[in-house]
Amino acid sequence: MIGLATALASIPAPSIRDLELGPFTIRLYALCLLAGVFFAAWLTMRRWKARGGDPDLVFEVTLWSVLAGLIGGRLYHVITSWDQLGDEWYAPFAIWEGGLGIWGGVAAGVAVGAWVTHRRGASVLEMMDAAAPGILIAQGIGRLGNYFNQELFGGPTDLPWGLEVDPDRRPEADALSETFHPTFLYEMLWNFAGAALIIWAGRRFRIRPPGVFCLYVAVYSLGRIFWEQLRVDPSREFLGQRLNFYVALVLFVGATAYFIWDRRRRGPEPEGYGPTANAPPAGPAPAAAPASAAPAARAVPSTPGGRAKPAARKPVKKRKRR
Repeated sequence: MIGLATALASIPAPSIRDLELGPFTIRLYALCLLAGVFFAAWLTMRRWKARGGDPDLVFEVTLWSVLAGLIGGRLYHVITSWDQLGDEWYAPFAIWEGGLGIWGGVAAGVAVGAWVTHRRGASVLEMMDAAAPGILIAQGIGRLGNYFNQELFGGPTDLPWGLEVDPDRRPEADALSETFHPTFLYEMLWNFAGAALIIWAGRRFRIRPPGVFCLYVAVYSLGRIFWEQLRVDPSREFLGQRLNFYVALVLFVGATAYFIWDRRRRGPEPEGYGPTANAPPAGPAPAAAPASAAPAARAVPSTPGGRAKPAARKPVKKRKRR
């Protein structure tokens, strides 16, 4: 009975890692990434359209940003964790095995998305704010893929929500432990809650761009500072801390400081501010007056009481008598 209770009081290891569809093999990790992209694009379209932007631009930005994000994320992983790559010639490109650095992916994706937005004549800062909650949710959905790959978990734990890990996936130092902290689950829930928080804050306080994006960076980085204390996967370390701990710390301080400074300098967002704030009003253009139309009557000056002033008379010259 105790063994049954223990088995039920933990997260089981995934029984599958991919799907076989005829000659094709589809990684569940990749499906989680795609699901995150689709949700982020949908949410960004809604937010961009609500502020008067063109939803088609979001679709174009998403295509280019995802491609850049994959390249940037993989480059970050290869540069910072090159000793963890396999011996195969294609190991640096094997993103289906996992290994996408979120910092490089977001940086490259945002940079390319900003370039596309600027080229189309829209507000880059507005687009960053519109996309921020969706990016955070997409990161959370993508973390579910780490579950199927059995990666990015924390140290051993006997908590009821401990994650079971297959023996061949456990760290050598903890090979006898059966359950570990599901840090990817902690991060996923944190990201969902953070996205709801910044959406609410953006509506409640009318935050100027790129304030919402700064909140996204600060919220994610704050959580990452704590997750790095739990994770046991290989990582570069400096002064007893993992590399990504320092990256998260710098980004949290920088984003928070900029948000506070910009908020004090410019105040809340004015009414009517948005991607098309300076655009002409929607609707058909007023018809031009025909050439034969009579000229408009001149405005009649009035007194403060509203009565029309009498027309001014020219002074009459008196004739001199001889």
